[in-house]
Amino acid sequence: MNLVLLGNEDFIDKNYVVIQGRRFKHLISVNKVAKNDRLACGLLNDKIGTGLITKISRDFLEMKIHLDTDPPKPLPLTLLLALPRPKMLKRIIESVTSMGVKQIYLINSWRVEKSFWQSPWLNEDHLRKQMVLGLEQSRDTVLPQIHQKRFFTRFVNEELPLISKNTLCMTAHPKTPTLCPSGVNKAITLAVGPEGGFIDIEVQTLEKQGFFSCHIGQRILKVETAVTYLISRLYS
Repeated sequence: MNLVLLGNEDFIDKNYVVIQGRRFKHLISVNKVAKNDRLACGLLNDKIGTGLITKISRDFLEMKIHLDTDPPKPLPLTLLLALPRPKMLKRIIESVTSMGVKQIYLINSWRVEKSFWQSPWLNEDHLRKQMVLGLEQSRDTVLPQIHQKRFFTRFVNEELPLISKNTLCMTAHPKTPTLCPSGVNKAITLAVGPEGGFIDIEVQTLEKQGFFSCHIGQRILKVETAVTYLISRLYS
């Protein structure tokens, strides 16, 4: 845990918080904290600073906090992600959150299994848990927004034009001769397909909205690996 992420419910006074449960156990067993240690802290969707441990008991610790720094700037990237397998989704959400992605659209695709949309991991609480882990890892406080879109064509034709306006629009697709650019460092809307990729008609539908297709090399990667690689390459 690189940052103790705080909620309003943790405050017992203006400058004092009490940490219990998962965070407390992690700080004691993994971080090996002690009284008078200073820890990086941040208030959810707000500022970052430090916390001075003033008390440690059997099942909680108390800190005096000072928050005076803005969180890291978000990546100017909107991710359109064909809904992956639930276990992979957990890892991807945590990973892209830690990389600074703030807008995530989980979309349907012909190759997305219908059962994936019934997964309990699409529940808001489960998604929030993975986002919190990503924020703690990267010392960030701002939760991403996750949108679920089950109708591919309707979403691409009716909603995506406004979402992707004034951005570089890209589709990660292995069946194209164009190599993914690197070091773009500008606003991007990136579409990543399911295992096996988008089918041709889906790629064409995206192309009609201004998306160009690109690949990342000869190797075929798992979706979770490809997403991380793409983001790193685009913002290197």
